[in-house]
Amino acid sequence: MRKSFRYIFILCLSVLTLAGCASNQQLPTGHNNEVADFSVEPSQDSAKAEKLWQVFKRYQGTPYQYGGTSANGFDCSGFILTAYQEGLGMQLPRTTSQMLAHGDSVPPGNIEPGDLVFFRIGGKEQHAGIYMGNDRFIHASTSIGVTQSSMNGYYWKGRFTQARRFD
Repeated sequence: MRKSFRYIFILCLSVLTLAGCASNQQLPTGHNNEVADFSVEPSQDSAKAEKLWQVFKRYQGTPYQYGGTSANGFDCSGFILTAYQEGLGMQLPRTTSQMLAHGDSVPPGNIEPGDLVFFRIGGKEQHAGIYMGNDRFIHASTSIGVTQSSMNGYYWKGRFTQARRFD
């Protein structure tokens, strides 16, 4: 009887764990697939990635605000602009379309932590984030605010269009 209880307990715990993972793969009203407060450190010991990671931790959860570039609220390019300014001392273009026109194009197999990643939403490239390694990118989501997501999440995977590097 004791072995049976233990088996059922482990089975239930496993099912709940998997269900919890699946519940983070929701399609919120902003049509973004985020995993809120999922702490994954960068995959490489890159000074650039570590500096960006520190900025992310400072602003994680900050709400989305169209045109926002501060702790009061960010849009996706505003968060990138702030992360690069505060973390790396670099000035980037302000808008997603301006960012797409600058920097060096990076082939999908060569994306490194700190590269900008772009996604097609509503027929045009209008969302961007910063790749952090381990399949994760940080960005300002319309539904969650500053968060991190999986590049291969069911929402993002089919929408990724390109990456750009700013050195």
